[in-house]
Amino acid sequence: MPGLAIVGTQWGDEGKGKITDLLARDASAIVRFQGGNNAGHTIVRDGEEFKFHLIPSGILHEDKYCVIGNGVVVDPKILLEEIEGLRKAGISVSNLRVSSNAHLIMPYHILLDTAGELKLGKLSIGTTRRGIGPSYADKALRLGIRVQDLLDEKILRKKIMAALDDKQQALRELAVRRRKLQREGEADDEVPIDDRLDLHSITEDYLNYGHRLEPYIADTARLCWSELDAGNKVIFEGAQAALLDLDHGTYPFVTSSNPIAGAACVGAGVGPTDIEQVWGVVKAYTTRVGAGPFPTELDDEAGRHMSERGHEFGTTTGRPRRCGWLDLVALRYAVRLNGTTALAMTKLDVLAGLESIKVAVRYRSKAGAVLNEFPYHQSILHNATPEYVELAGFGDEISDCRKEEDLPPAAREYLTFVSDFVGVPIALVGVGPGREQVIWTSAAV
Repeated sequence: MPGLAIVGTQWGDEGKGKITDLLARDASAIVRFQGGNNAGHTIVRDGEEFKFHLIPSGILHEDKYCVIGNGVVVDPKILLEEIEGLRKAGISVSNLRVSSNAHLIMPYHILLDTAGELKLGKLSIGTTRRGIGPSYADKALRLGIRVQDLLDEKILRKKIMAALDDKQQALRELAVRRRKLQREGEADDEVPIDDRLDLHSITEDYLNYGHRLEPYIADTARLCWSELDAGNKVIFEGAQAALLDLDHGTYPFVTSSNPIAGAACVGAGVGPTDIEQVWGVVKAYTTRVGAGPFPTELDDEAGRHMSERGHEFGTTTGRPRRCGWLDLVALRYAVRLNGTTALAMTKLDVLAGLESIKVAVRYRSKAGAVLNEFPYHQSILHNATPEYVELAGFGDEISDCRKEEDLPPAAREYLTFVSDFVGVPIALVGVGPGREQVIWTSAAV
């Protein structure tokens, strides 16, 4: 049963979409297993750029099933917009399937997410305000509305009605609190909190979404079982990354789901023994969007070099990404957490031109203690200082390299150092945004 999970090993934005697109050539199905449209995957095919938020990265392979699993939270309006965009680009979506058990993002989830992120206190998480967290919260509270509910008007109306009183009261309380903080000068965001929600209009909108999505709604767990039982490769695609994991990431500056490989089983409806390989995707340096600790963050010429050459802006939000050196302490933690069997390193070309390259190999705590492992306590991590090993830079451009031996010696030494430190082979190296700009290493054989 050749299941393969592809996950991020940093704080997201590692280039998982490109790796999924490449590995999908040998698969029969690609399954997105968690997250929502707070994620963004970019694929460049024949010079044309495609940006996906909900639809799995394998959609450009029209002969593969492309599955949105039960672990994903779905904004049906956004999904339909993506479907329409693909159709206009001449891409078939007849291979798309959406789990009937996936939960929906409702208008009140977006309002609550926005309200909760408007600096209503000293702690701002930096969410995308897409309603992801509130939707997962309702799922855990057993108040959620699922994709299958779109096909039953009576159930849909009843569930929305049950949610509205509670949500409107919460929004009213948040609006009052925000006005108080504004008077005290502690809430500077001008986005209003709207607590006006109408049962009839929401129901009609979502029934319409359901009618349009009905051809794609399916029992996706059973689809996965059929493919795996037939001996076909199924790829399980994660969004975000290990350090944003709700349980194991830099909490509370994390996402609302579990982006690690173990969650593929829950989010797709398969068993642990169905997954044979786990590929971790790592950028050649480190980036982070939003708030939270980032030990190797740079505010110097090297950081600006990464930002400019790497075009480091969020696919979903457009926000500039914070940039820093590759953190091998955090990477080794993510590798172990995911049971990673191979790494795919992206954007190695971005480091070209730097005189030297640093990698963090340990931290030092505020009290001076040496930390060789990723700290379990958030207060330690927030105050940790990285200690680096400095490696030779490579001045040559490498975007035209297609074999390991084409790379400058310093670039090969960099890959070897990273692989040896974390104990996992690097099987694939990205040297540019294009589909063809990759190097398959000897470790992939």
